[in-house]
Amino acid sequence: MILNLTPHPIRLYSNEREDGEDDLDLHLRFVIEPEPTPARLGMIELGTQGDGTELVEYGHALDLPLKRDGVRYVVSLVVALALADRRSDLLVPYREVRNASGTVVGCRQLAQPV
Repeated sequence: MILNLTPHPIRLYSNEREDGEDDLDLHLRFVIEPEPTPARLGMIELGTQGDGTELVEYGHALDLPLKRDGVRYVVSLVVALALADRRSDLLVPYREVRNASGTVVGCRQLAQPV
């Protein structure tokens, strides 16, 4: 089972899908609808340096469920990269598909960052 923890639907297209097409259904394999609460990368403010630069610690995932057998989660790349050394169940959209105006409308694969 794959659950989508991004805030938008994930459209997966076949490899035959060319960039530059505006027909969203052309070569569409399936859509993974988002879950109600997306996973986000949290931050902790650590204070301000003497020059006014704010120190911020990133890397704490918010609203990410615990690992479950047989379940993988599609998350944003920043969430997956922050947890790549601790979570093998996180996937990201890979090989983007763009419409005629260059906007990303989907992907051709899902990948596991390592």
